[in-house]
Amino acid sequence: MNTILLNILRQRGYRITPQRELILNAAMQSQAHVTAETIFERVQQHTQALNIATVYRTLDLLVTEGLFRRTDLGGGSMVYAPTEHGPHIHLVCYKCQQTLEAEYQLVANLTSEIQQRHHFSADLHHVSIFGLCANCQPSN
Repeated sequence: MNTILLNILRQRGYRITPQRELILNAAMQSQAHVTAETIFERVQQHTQALNIATVYRTLDLLVTEGLFRRTDLGGGSMVYAPTEHGPHIHLVCYKCQQTLEAEYQLVANLTSEIQQRHHFSADLHHVSIFGLCANCQPSN
């Protein structure tokens, strides 16, 4: 998959630097969501000639080109996942920080509804909804 993403970037006119390749490889190592800091730590195992700003710029490029998605799962850091990870919703508990995944179909119609009512093209393929999980909700 890394080769496919690198080829897409090449076809779109981007130079594939050794740094970009290392960052993409590190980002694709994980099956789960990954932070820029985790990617930076992985890349540091191969080279010290790279800084965290380069990681963020590369991730921004991957998001802009639609190859990765970025979302906030709480805790102060954005997380990244390849677009191939598929559309889904994260339900994040404010209190205990537990994250559950929910089916994308729950918000699928919302995209067209927003477009019709507000003429806004919303990207709801990878979103987080914050609230309280069953264990943290007050008893009725």
